[in-house]
Order: sequence, then structure tokens, then C-alpha cells
Amino acid sequence: MSELHDTVHRVTKRITERSADSRRSYLDLMEREGDRHADRNVALACSNLAHGFAATGEDKPSIAARAGPNIGIVTAYNDTISAHQPFGAYPPQMKVWAREVGATCQVAGATPAMCDGVTQGTDGMELSLFSRDVIAMATAVSLSHSMYDAVAMLGMCDKIVPGLLIGGLRFGYLPTMFFSAGAMPTGISNKEKQRVRQLYAEGKATRAQLLESEAASYHSPGVCTFYGTANSNQMMLDLMGLSLPGAAFINPGTPLRQALTRASVHRLAAITRSGNDYRPLARCVDEKSIVNATVGLLATGGSTNHAIHIPAFARAAGVHIDWSDMAELSRVVPMLARVYPNGADDVNHFQAAGGLGFVVRELLDAGLIHHDITTVHGENLAAYALEPWLDGETLSWRDPGPSGDETILRGAANPFAPEGGMRLVEGNLGRACFKTSAVSEDHWTVEAPCAVFDDQHDVAEAFARGELDRDVIVVVRFQGPRANGMPELHKLTPVLGVLQDRGYRVALVTDGRMSGASGKVPAAIHCTPEALGGGPLAYLRNGDIVRLCAESGNLSTSADFAGREPASMGESQHGTSRELFAMFRAGADSAEHGASAMLAAAGL
Repeated sequence: MSELHDTVHRVTKRITERSADSRRSYLDLMEREGDRHADRNVALACSNLAHGFAATGEDKPSIAARAGPNIGIVTAYNDTISAHQPFGAYPPQMKVWAREVGATCQVAGATPAMCDGVTQGTDGMELSLFSRDVIAMATAVSLSHSMYDAVAMLGMCDKIVPGLLIGGLRFGYLPTMFFSAGAMPTGISNKEKQRVRQLYAEGKATRAQLLESEAASYHSPGVCTFYGTANSNQMMLDLMGLSLPGAAFINPGTPLRQALTRASVHRLAAITRSGNDYRPLARCVDEKSIVNATVGLLATGGSTNHAIHIPAFARAAGVHIDWSDMAELSRVVPMLARVYPNGADDVNHFQAAGGLGFVVRELLDAGLIHHDITTVHGENLAAYALEPWLDGETLSWRDPGPSGDETILRGAANPFAPEGGMRLVEGNLGRACFKTSAVSEDHWTVEAPCAVFDDQHDVAEAFARGELDRDVIVVVRFQGPRANGMPELHKLTPVLGVLQDRGYRVALVTDGRMSGASGKVPAAIHCTPEALGGGPLAYLRNGDIVRLCAESGNLSTSADFAGREPASMGESQHGTSRELFAMFRAGADSAEHGASAMLAAAGL
């Protein structure tokens, strides 16, 4: 294990100094709350307690007598999301496993869990980002009963894990672990899936052919196998030490997956206040673990959505990190993984090649992450430089050894690229994120006339009419958090990919989001200030020359805005309950601060 890299040390120190007052206030609050809720027989009157354990059956005597720790389960189960479908079976099993160590389990509550894969390109996507705030509040409601000594979080996908984490951090005096359901087995190749999508965009494949291809990719229970936001969440939990080591990608329904879930229940029962190894969430999530999550994101080319989520959940712990911090880290963090959409292979191949145990080991050895953090398992993060396996029927961990496939996973001494997967671009059009990991360096710089749209569907129509068959920077504005909830614009990827394949210099600039599955097209996303309210994108006009350069970090236009009036957004849309989310849009802060109305209103 090497000495900590100077840049990692410097950025962590800056974040710590910036966060000193808010972090101290947070920890003081958690200490007071922990003391106040330490004994539910004191915190709750007999009538309250009786309500709380009335339906617990054989566990009722144990809960009433505080015979052992009571674990509150917050579940995001539903059977529309393939990743969350396995969670339906977890609570009954977890109750049995808790009794094995003298503990009990109760489902404390459930949160909504929407799938961006289902809502891509539909009105429902405008609810997606703010579902994170709803999930955080639902988590808080679930834990408000003061019945629990620890928390088991059942969630995997895009906004769900950040939402669970934000809500859980406000009860940070409770030990908390995250439970994965694992990745679905590999379906058709990602290259084939991408090929059919582009053929459909060109009108060369039918809807039936497209659906057949998609169904062969997303085909069973488990998280989608590409390295998008859901799997980036699982990586992040490992790098922060909030789940058992290496539990992220083990397939559902396997003996190893069941062994990890059972061991997680046992471990959670062992780290409560009543024992001698108390590890509350507030102590686990600090400046160092947040830097680790960021470094892991950069080293693996993870989802750009975490440029929004990391600042958001960090604020819930009293820590303030921004895009400048992330970009500075990216300059020194090597790219260790190539997983689709940054490569040809999926997370199952990544896991077989060495997985997160390999990544953690390499980053520790290079001094790029903090080893001295409080984790839910082991003495420090070194316990996460291992991979789980079954020695007969016994769950064990072992060194992952060398990379099993250097086209997918490489060591820090021989990386795919000398730096991480994100660049900050800024200029007179604002600040934005550029995901370099999936984009060839030949496309890092694009300068061209822009074509301005206020709706992603208009881009597809212009493409169909042949109006974009040229060098062009497509600007899609009024897609920010305050405008329409900042939907992902992943439906643009096949269209823009076709144009790029035709030999045109193409890029996207938007105040919206791209998916964690965004691919080969250069894109400046999360542009802030957003167009609504007079951000620079509101002043652009068709034909203005725009320059996007990840190499120099530039996002600018040569157009003179003097005398121009900002474009206005169309009327706010109703339907699919979007009107109910008006308060979230009205109160949202910037993407760089986490795009949260809830955190802004709370003054965090």
C-alpha cells in the first residue's frame, strides 16, 4: 500500500476544510439523535411499542424485551425493475438469518423505485431525478418509528441508492448496510444491441426486430449488465465500504449470492450500539469515503449521473464536493476498466476478470484512495481488495490475483488511459461535465455551427428530415432540474451516433442528463446555469459557432449575445403526474450542487 497521492491528499484536505462547519454540525446532530434514540423503551411509550411489534409473530417477545438488535429493512422492491425483483424474497429469509444470531428484522418501509430504462424518452422520465428526493423522504418516514438498531437497505438502481443513502444519513447514528441482488447473466453482446439500435434509428430495422434485440439483452432478474448508473452505484458502495466486499455483481439465485446476503444480516447485527463494534453510518460516510467513491467512479469510467448524486448525498453528511474537485482527481486517476459502454464487455465479464476487488487493490497500491476509512466489514478498506468465494459451503474472501482479461481490466501500472473518465468543460456557455471514457480522443474537440432544440424529440425529427447531415453541435436546452426535472436524453445517442459514423463532426450540449449508458458521442451535459432563468444556452441561436473541447476544458461560443433576449420555455407540461412535482422543480438547486429541492430547502 503506497503513500497517499499528493493530489488526492490535497483535494481531500480542501473538501474537509470547506466542509468543516457543516460536517461538525452534522456529527453533533447525529450524536444527540443517537443518544436520544439509543433505547426504544425510553424513546417510545408502551402504546407506541405495542403498535410497533403487534404483527411481528414469533419475534414479538424478542423485540419487546430488547433481547437482541432489531434491524429495520427499507426495501425498494418491485417486480417491474429486473434488478429489484429478487428483493421480494429477501425479508422472509433475512428474518430467519437474523434469528440465527439473536437478532430480529422488520420491514420498516418501502420506497418507490422507477426504472430509467422503462421511462427513457417518455414523460415519466421527467419524474426520474426528483424520485431520488422522494426516495430519501420515504426512507426517512420508514425510519421515523424509532424501532430499529440498524438498517438494511435493499436497492440497486439509478436514483434509488443515492436516495436511500440521503435518507439514511439523516439517521446516521444507525449502522447501515446496502444489500445487492446482483447482475443478470449476460445476454446478447452489447455490440449487437448497439448495431440494431442504430439500424432502427436509420429506418433499416423494424420495431419487432428492435424489441427482439432488446429483450435478448434485458432478459431476466438482476441488474442490467452494462456499466451504467445502477452498477456504478454498486461500485461506489464497495469503495465506501457500505456493503460486504465484492457483493456487487454476483448473479441472483446463486449459492454465493445467498451466502453474501446471509452474512450481511449477521454482520449488520454485530455492529450495532449494543455490541462492542459500533459502526454508525455517520462515521462511515465522511470526506475520505466520498473521495474514494469519486476516484472509483473515475477509475472505472462510471456513470455521469454520479456527478450529480455524489454532491447530493455528500451534503446529507455535511460534506461539500464540487465538479472542480472531481475534475482535479480525474487528472491523476488512471482508467482501469473498459466495461460497456466504455468497452465491448459487460459487468459479468468485469467480475470474472477480477472485479472490484482488483480495482480496490490497484487503487490502494497506487495511493489513490484512502484505506483508513470506517467500513461495515474489516478494519479498513484493505478488506475490500478481495473477492468473495465459497470454500465448500463457507463464505470466504481471497486475493483476485492478476487481471483475468486485460481487454477489460488492467492494473494501475498499465492502465487503458493515464487519467479518469470525466473532464470539466467551462466557458461563456457555463460549466458542464464531459465523459471522456467512452469517447475516442479524435472526438474530444468539436467546433461547428449549432442546431438548437427545446425538446429531444425534435432532434429525432430533424434527423429524419436530413437536416442534421453535417458537422453540427446539437444543443438541447430547457432540460435542467428547474425546467422539467432534468430527464436523461439517452434516446439521442443512436441518432447522433449515426451522424458520427457518417463522418460528421458531431457533439451534444445540454443542461439535461445523459444516461450512465451514454456512449461514443462527445457531450457536454448537466450544463449550469441551466437555460431556464437566463442561463447562457437560452441565448444561443441556430448557426452560432460553438466550441467543445475536452482537452482544453472549453465550452464556448463566438456569438455575441449583446442585444439578444433569452429564449423562453414553453408552457409547463401536465400529465403523468408531472404537475405534482412542480414544487421540486421550483426549489431545485444547480446540477453541480446535486439538483435537489429537498436539500436546498433543508439548508444543507
